[in-house]
Amino acid sequence: MITLDRGIVERLVRDALTKQLPNAQGRPSLGVQPKLVVNVSARHAHVTPEDLERLFGKGHQLKPFKWLYQDGFYAAEETVTVIGPRQRIIPNVRILGPCRDHSQIELAFTDAVQLGLEIPVRKSGDHRDTPGCWMMGPAGMIRLERGVIRHERHVHVGPKDCEHYGVKDGDRLHLRVKSDCSTVLEDLLVRLSPASKLEVHIDTDEGNAVNYPRATKFELFK
Repeated sequence: MITLDRGIVERLVRDALTKQLPNAQGRPSLGVQPKLVVNVSARHAHVTPEDLERLFGKGHQLKPFKWLYQDGFYAAEETVTVIGPRQRIIPNVRILGPCRDHSQIELAFTDAVQLGLEIPVRKSGDHRDTPGCWMMGPAGMIRLERGVIRHERHVHVGPKDCEHYGVKDGDRLHLRVKSDCSTVLEDLLVRLSPASKLEVHIDTDEGNAVNYPRATKFELFK
């Protein structure tokens, strides 16, 4: 007769249950923790192909300067000057590529104060009740009637990430930051795309508030 050590039996049972039952946060346990990347997104612009030509000349194409974490997206070499009320300006606002079907400016609140604008927090592309501005490039200027926003903090996820965290597109997650200014940033918008890699975007104000360069740990949770 073979007698098994009780501790070994308990561990085997516990491991089996862990694989079958939801974890303490109510999401499936998939074994491997997804790789979480947190990046600070500085002020930037998105432009349509038509607006790009008005700013930089007929037939102009964006030139990649630095590739971003999400595949296919990049910071372009091209920058614009953003002009607010009473000629307040922010120069060298970088355009992100590729071109989109709408033009918009994404700022932190501190940037908006510098420009003299009151901006709402919006999902990218949601321009309802938003102020406009002027954009100036080397070939011309354009007037945006609306589209200056503070892009709400968000997390890009793929299907496996949604399964891991138990969320769907449009849901909310929280981000715990461990640093010498530890805090929890609540209600990050979940943005699902089949090709997305797990990545959180916060703006420069939020990055400064948590002392992002000194952060030692990030954790997403419901």
